[in-house]
Amino acid sequence: MDFTLSAAQSARRQNTLRQAADAFPPGRQPGAFDREDWHTMGALGLLGTCLPAEFGGSGLGALDTALVIEAFGRACTDTGLVFAASAHQFACAVPIAEFGSKAVRLGWLPRLASGAAIAGNAMTEPESGSDVSRLKVTARQVDGGWRLDGTKSFVSNGPVCDVLVTYATTDPEMGHLGQTAFVVDAQAPGVRRSEPFDKMGLWSCRAGTVDFEDCFVPDDHVLGQPGAGAAIFQASMGWERACLFAGYVGLLDRLVDRCTAFARERRQSGRPIGSFQAVSHRIVDMKLRLESARLLLYRACAEMDSGSRAVLPVALAKLAVSEAAVASAVDAVRVFGGRGYLADHGIEAALRDSVPAVLFSGTSEMQKEIAAKELGL
Repeated sequence: MDFTLSAAQSARRQNTLRQAADAFPPGRQPGAFDREDWHTMGALGLLGTCLPAEFGGSGLGALDTALVIEAFGRACTDTGLVFAASAHQFACAVPIAEFGSKAVRLGWLPRLASGAAIAGNAMTEPESGSDVSRLKVTARQVDGGWRLDGTKSFVSNGPVCDVLVTYATTDPEMGHLGQTAFVVDAQAPGVRRSEPFDKMGLWSCRAGTVDFEDCFVPDDHVLGQPGAGAAIFQASMGWERACLFAGYVGLLDRLVDRCTAFARERRQSGRPIGSFQAVSHRIVDMKLRLESARLLLYRACAEMDSGSRAVLPVALAKLAVSEAAVASAVDAVRVFGGRGYLADHGIEAALRDSVPAVLFSGTSEMQKEIAAKELGL
């Protein structure tokens, strides 16, 4: 085993850290949607890291992609923007690249990689969260294509996107084998999108509901084959649970550095608070979570690059990173004390942005279920 980054990996990471910090400085106000941010991310290569070069991407593997997204999450304090970009790439652009028709790939991937278009992933439904095998959104086959009907919820980028990757039941008798994936123009007749949800955190990632009402989707906008939707979704989730969560590894890294610097400078009872065991041990716990989660994520990505199924390592990595993010964000608030509770310091924002990490892309409980199944339990 070799844990040393190559010269190319180190250079790419340093470039991302520098460019992302310059483009998205800490003082920026999270929550304000601006398409210029997407053009900037596209120009920096943050929207197409793993997409084929022929469509404007960088063609990187999972591990190299994770290193870039980790650096982005480390440098950019607006975790909602990092999340929005990652959901756009891994849950939407990746399945289009791997399973889309030639026309769909040519029509959408260059725009998604450049930031000229924004993608939203529409899988979750009001009654289907962890259980995605019983989708109530339906698609019936008609001459030349399909007609979609039903409602999707918690669609990341939904209120502002240009294209949707969505999943619908096409054969109710077949269970998860009766689901099909579609690429839908967000401006198509029959698509109705809600205003953004008022959320606890991740403010820069607009999310809402999407209603489909007799929405026509042509045949060449089916991803893969009819009935392959569940398999396509799980493939995209492998990328999302690994590479999207690299952004949270970057957040954890930033929190450890900030708490360490603060504990050296902040004085109480005539000495730095870092000299108190209660504080220093808390920061060591944060560092332990960071390095443990990072290693699990890197291993999961390396197994993906090797062609392995990587189901167990990806589930463990997602579980470790998301739980570490919440625990360490709470610890950061406690290290900063009253300052951690104030919005000016950005520590409370890290906590708000971390809480949903244990919910989306499969809850922590679902990751444990996946791991248990892989262990034969």
